[in-house]
Amino acid sequence: MSMTIAQAAPPFAEDQLSEIRRLLSGATAEQRLWLSGYVAGFQAATESPVAPSALPTAKAKLTILYATESGNAEALAGAARKSAARLGFAARVLDMMDATPAQLVGAENLLVIASTWGEGDPPQRAEGVMSALRAEGAPRLDGVRFAVLALGDRAYVNFCETGKQIDERLEALGGTRIAPRIDCDLDFQKPAAGWIDTTLREIAPSPDAGAAVIHVDFARPGAAEDRARTFDAEITAKINLNSSRSDIETQHVELSLAGSGIAYEPGDSLGFTPRNDPRLVEDVLRLAGQDGDAALHTALTERFDVTTLTRTQVADYAALTGDATLRGLAEDPARLAEFLHERQFVDLLQAAPNKLTSEQLTRLLRPLPPRLYSVASSRAAVGEEAHLLIGAVRWESHGRARNGVASIDVVGRRGVGAALPVYLKANPHFRLPADPAVPVIMIGPGTGVAPFRAFMQEREATGANGRNWLFFGARRFTHDFLYQLEWQDWLHSGVLNRIDLAFSRDQRGKIYVQHRMWEARADLFAWLQDGAAVYVCGDMKAMAKDVHAMLLQVIADQSGRDADGAAAYLREMQRSGRYLRDVY
Repeated sequence: MSMTIAQAAPPFAEDQLSEIRRLLSGATAEQRLWLSGYVAGFQAATESPVAPSALPTAKAKLTILYATESGNAEALAGAARKSAARLGFAARVLDMMDATPAQLVGAENLLVIASTWGEGDPPQRAEGVMSALRAEGAPRLDGVRFAVLALGDRAYVNFCETGKQIDERLEALGGTRIAPRIDCDLDFQKPAAGWIDTTLREIAPSPDAGAAVIHVDFARPGAAEDRARTFDAEITAKINLNSSRSDIETQHVELSLAGSGIAYEPGDSLGFTPRNDPRLVEDVLRLAGQDGDAALHTALTERFDVTTLTRTQVADYAALTGDATLRGLAEDPARLAEFLHERQFVDLLQAAPNKLTSEQLTRLLRPLPPRLYSVASSRAAVGEEAHLLIGAVRWESHGRARNGVASIDVVGRRGVGAALPVYLKANPHFRLPADPAVPVIMIGPGTGVAPFRAFMQEREATGANGRNWLFFGARRFTHDFLYQLEWQDWLHSGVLNRIDLAFSRDQRGKIYVQHRMWEARADLFAWLQDGAAVYVCGDMKAMAKDVHAMLLQVIADQSGRDADGAAAYLREMQRSGRYLRDVY
């Protein structure tokens, strides 16, 4: 297909045009360049200048620094940048992974959004800059105005600890706090958005500081927007991957995404808000003197968290009821910590039953948070489906049988043909290498192996030629080897080059994946030297920490580096996108 482009008639007489052509045809490249500048300068000198209505003024600088593990802080940082741009700031967003204290010295205005993981731990991507800020030689931040937004979970003792430490340290280094720190629980969206808006408007440049800003955003939607686009996915299959003799249950769940528009990638998760166990809801209502209230039963089933028990709830319930025993408990940190261990909200009511109004009861409860599950499939292999790997959580404590909220909702109460309302939670920090030739090392015991099944499906479907190595662990080889036949098929076909297995209960001494890493340390370090990317998925409280410590030990042992040198090696792997974790 050809196109003819009509040109406008030249604004010169024919003899003038001929002279221009003659002049240009014999001119050198340097002469043409000089001539174009001469014409532009001649025009600027001969036209009447237009006086500007106001002299341009430099925009106020704003640095938005974030520390994230699951992506929530990153999404908030992106939203803050948009708001800041509309208010006239020259705003930049900086991941703590890529930051140094020296970069904050001339920040003028600094907004920090920091998540806390587990019992007060910073996200791993933030460990480097946190250590540098705490160091004696950290640079002074005199003249830097700052504010901190902290994210956390009140179920943990050191709630929002990372944000608190950053807030205190920035002040100690000479920074000026421009707004009180806000500590947000799992239902952070509204308070965080309100705090960002208020803080930015407090420090925003005056309206006449520069030209009006029209902000057009072409960025990918954030996490909150993804959650708003929920799709009722039909459960098309459920398969227990453990044998009938296993003492655990892990189900492979297949969902139909036909017509959903959910375009997940390997490494992403699907989220959904589960329903509480109806029997637990009935117990809570009975102990609160509200049994028989159908509307409240529905609300507690679908909207409120009736399992988690926090220190704040104990204190609030003691104040509400006037119970002296509970008040004493709330005021004694050691006794309170012992009481909270493996207890739930229902245990608080059982310890001191009181008749509550529906408003009093719901004000004690947090919103029911969504749960995320790594996708265990690749669209290149399964089409408009998504596969999840869900381990049923069941245990007993303080004389009561306990169930995991989300896992038992799916495994125990939703059958094939039922709908599961899901949304996409993208995870850009847990992606396969862009170069298909890069070697990949995957460490994922138990259900942590889910995204690595997606990785292998993707690499097989796309013909990626990079080597692949899996470390997998479970309790027993015979009963708990998840996706065993698939891993063996990939091993035989050459898609998977190596698999190292750790089954903790198959011998007298327990063996875990970190032990297999040490046994394979020479080969493991050789892969690292060859540029391999390392992925870790699973439990953050024990496994992820043990694997991290073992990586440091392997690097030190094989390279001859000391502890600081090994840590620097691993930090550089993080910065270059070669050490990635998806932990929970």
